[in-house]
Amino acid sequence: MPINVVEMHHPGIRMSASEADNTAFYQDMLGLSADPGRPTIPGVPGFWINVGQTGQIHLMGGAQPSTLAKGPGQDPTHPHIALAVSDIQEAKAELEARGVRYWSMTGINGPQAEQIFIHDPNGNMIELHQIDQCRCKVANRG
Repeated sequence: MPINVVEMHHPGIRMSASEADNTAFYQDMLGLSADPGRPTIPGVPGFWINVGQTGQIHLMGGAQPSTLAKGPGQDPTHPHIALAVSDIQEAKAELEARGVRYWSMTGINGPQAEQIFIHDPNGNMIELHQIDQCRCKVANRG
């Protein structure tokens, strides 16, 4: 049975320009605001830019590999797209049943917010997380 993906939440993109240049582009030119609730992530500067009611753009800088990397190809600061799933435990079970390699981490969005990372056939990184465990939606930014 396929994983039940319910929403697209954010693309995670690398930030190579200065914070001032990124602020000028995303906030001053595009009129988007930064999420003031983005947690401090040691060694990973950046912004979470709010886009409408249900999405964000996660801009990430810092050295590569990041301090969050768990090994080669396992760095959550690499470019990726984040998708919300209806049940993260079911998603993990499905990946295991299919023999799909994944890695996970917790702690960025709270101690219970597990993120699972996989790669598509093209090598693009995909993040899966439990619905309502991301600040991407306005309702979760409280």
